[in-house]
Parts: sequence; structure tokens; C-alpha cells
Amino acid sequence: MSGRSAPPPLRFETADAGRLLLRQGERPLLLGRADGTGCCKDLAMHRLDGHRSPLPPLRSGAMRDRTDWTHQYARWLEEAEDSPLYDGRWLVSRRASFAPGIWTEDFVRDWPGGSLELYCGGGWHGVLPLRRLSAPDAPRVKAYRKHARDGTLAPVLLWWVTFLDGWLILDGHDRAVAALAEGAEPVGVELRKVADEERWRREADEITAAHEQRMERLDSRAPHPNLMHQRVALERGHADALASLPYDTSPTDSWSLPGGAPAWDDLAVGAKPQMFQCPRD
Repeated sequence: MSGRSAPPPLRFETADAGRLLLRQGERPLLLGRADGTGCCKDLAMHRLDGHRSPLPPLRSGAMRDRTDWTHQYARWLEEAEDSPLYDGRWLVSRRASFAPGIWTEDFVRDWPGGSLELYCGGGWHGVLPLRRLSAPDAPRVKAYRKHARDGTLAPVLLWWVTFLDGWLILDGHDRAVAALAEGAEPVGVELRKVADEERWRREADEITAAHEQRMERLDSRAPHPNLMHQRVALERGHADALASLPYDTSPTDSWSLPGGAPAWDDLAVGAKPQMFQCPRD
């Protein structure tokens, strides 16, 4: 990803005394405050309405066509105006299985408040929705439940946040509810920031150079009916080769909250002051 300066539209901001804010543009989406010392902290949080998915609405026809959602989500994220992307390397990958408990006891169903237990070296490791969950019998969820039974349900888009040791749902709240209502674990497409490594860049450059040579040879041939299919196959092979390179997760960035602690406190008072003790200390 290049051409997008930081901070991104969807970002975390921090202030003194464990204050945390998730913002999308100018809209506050989540207020949190960590209490505790060392490696054991409780994050009290309060979410607000207004989250906008970085993906366009998904159509039933596209799901029945069994779209390659990992590549499709990656393309949409590059074009989205409300995503967490900014300059650097990002990994978008399919996540078909999760550790036990992530979609059960560690799936935050309460809205808008909640509390997360955070520990050094691993703690909460769950999934946090960014909007109120629909009921399993809501019309939209019922339509998705049929896709879940048919095996055509599109995956949930998840953003891995290192300091929470868990995922935020960026898109697919109703699809997650539908899969769980049908007794299945939601399939995910995971977005995470990865470290810039010289070795990765060198190998990626070599793969890209070889790919460009193959494309040039293909384009030098006389036109034939299978040319477009071959081009698509080469492009997909190039993308798959890059995706197979090893990645090390980079810590999720956060930025200083403009206005600092007083600005956070004003938001907390306007949202739900009882969630946070001593907001002016």
C-alpha cells in the first residue's frame, strides 16, 4: 500500500491514563479506558453508533457465484475511504479456523458497553463488533442463514489489533450472526499490518520481475482466444506467490488524540459517563 499518508480514516488515538479512542473520520466509534498496572489490565469500553463498512454491500448473486472474496476484499480495501489502511505492507488472508472460544465466550455480544481483560503475551483474543448485532431471526440475517446452509456465505472482514489481542469486525456483522445461528463458525478474511522487511522486499521484487518477464513474453505472441485467460492466470499466480511470502505482524499503530485527555473526557461524558470512573482525574 502506497500513496496514503498516516493517520488513516479509521484509527486508534490515545491520551494519558489509559484513554483510548477509535475514530472513523471525525466520528468516534469506541471509547476505552484501561485500568491496571503491568501485564494485567481491564479495558472498560463504550461503543457508539456510526461505523461505516469499508466494503460495498454484498449481493446474494455474488455469493452464489462463489467469488474469490480474499482478493475482492483486498481490492475494495485499497479503494475504500473509511478503512485503516495507510502506507506500508498489509496482509489480507483467509481465516477459516479459530481457537476454541473465540466465537463463543470471547465474542462480545453486549452493546454498547463491555470490558476486555488484556494481558501481556496474550489475553482476551476475541472478536469485537463495531455495531449492534441483529437478532438471529431478523430478515437480513435469515437471508444470510440460507447462504450459510448452502455453503455460499461470504466471510466476515476482521481487523487484527495487536494491543487488544483480538479482532474488530469491519464488515459482516449480520453474516457472523447468521453463521453462528446455523451452528457454524464464521469464516473470516483477516486484515493485519505486517513489518517492512528487507528480505521480503528483495524476494517480492524477484517474483515481480519474473512475472513481468512472463507477461512480456505472453504479450509478444500473436493474439489468440485464450490470451485473456492466460493473462488472468499469470496475474493470479503472481498474487498468490506474493501472498505465500512469510509475514511478521507489526504492532497496530495509534496516534495522539488531539486535545488530549480533556477531549477524551468530553466525549466520555457525552456518551455514557458511568462507564468510566473518575473521568476528570
